[in-house]
Amino acid sequence: MRIVQCWDDGVVDDIRLIEILRRHGAKASFNLNLDIQPAERRYSWRYRDLKDVWKLGKNELRDVYAGFTIANHSATHPNLQELPVEQAREDIRRGREVLEQHFGCAVTGFAYPFGTHNAAVREAVRSAGHVYARTTQPVDDAFPPADAMTFHPSCHFAATDFWERVERARATPAGVFYFWGHSYELVTAADWEAMAAKIARLAAYPGAVWCDLPALFA
Repeated sequence: MRIVQCWDDGVVDDIRLIEILRRHGAKASFNLNLDIQPAERRYSWRYRDLKDVWKLGKNELRDVYAGFTIANHSATHPNLQELPVEQAREDIRRGREVLEQHFGCAVTGFAYPFGTHNAAVREAVRSAGHVYARTTQPVDDAFPPADAMTFHPSCHFAATDFWERVERARATPAGVFYFWGHSYELVTAADWEAMAAKIARLAAYPGAVWCDLPALFA
């Protein structure tokens, strides 16, 4: 079974998450919006009145994400399907361009802000040079997608049927399990302990291999 995962929005909680991932040799993609990333670490919003969310500063992104895949989440995180087509196209194009300039690497993956998209947005993402685009719609047979611009994940990391979905994905011909989330959704100590246990259990699956998302399409 190949395991792929991605995390959105470039928040300080990613540092703690990455510590867990590194302990287990887990690969992951991080989907960023560089135009709204502050120059230095800054408070951004309050998550469900449970915790303060802080955005990472641009000055620390290279160090924080060293060794992980960077993917485009648009330049400014708009609801792309609500924008005029040319504006959406520019936000998508610029999102990829500035990430490549900042990190000095190819950026070929995309995640739709808010999970929303339509035909025009999908074509804009494809035209900007991305090889896949992630939605938020869970499916049992994630790979290969019928259209790489609608690459549906297996589930969110906090799905109540997470382990059942792992088994269903494992039984598919491609054997790809794909999960996603935001690290700021991990609020309590128990949440973090459960996340660490989840990554450890995935790493221990017989025959399980952590895989970079772009490598699926190579």
